[in-house]
Amino acid sequence: MTATAAIREKAITGRQRIGDRRRVSVPGRLTWRDSSGTLRFVSVTTRDISELDAFVECDRPASIPLYRLVHFQVETPARSGKDIPDALQRGKVLSAVYRVGPYQSSTGTPQGYALRLMVEPQRQTVQHREALAVAN
Repeated sequence: MTATAAIREKAITGRQRIGDRRRVSVPGRLTWRDSSGTLRFVSVTTRDISELDAFVECDRPASIPLYRLVHFQVETPARSGKDIPDALQRGKVLSAVYRVGPYQSSTGTPQGYALRLMVEPQRQTVQHREALAVAN
């Protein structure tokens, strides 16, 4: 498959991921301000997580608009897990809701939210990657 064909296939399937997601089920919390400026929060459970994004499911019905900025944090006891990204081990991370999951017919609210973590991606230089390759 050529590079162009691979790009087209990703565009068609919609499966363009920035980071490698890991299935992790840990408790967390989202906080945000609604349109009137009132502080809102909801407890969540992560379903998968990477260095740059996460998918969370709310423990109770919550309606968060697409592209809303939220603060996401993993609860303290779960922060030290090996699959938790460094940014989330330190505390709250500013995030943006970039995808809203399917709606529950019983409550009319989304089942979950995909969050883009607003952290600077860790980029490795070519020399650093080559040094790692030699070491392994």
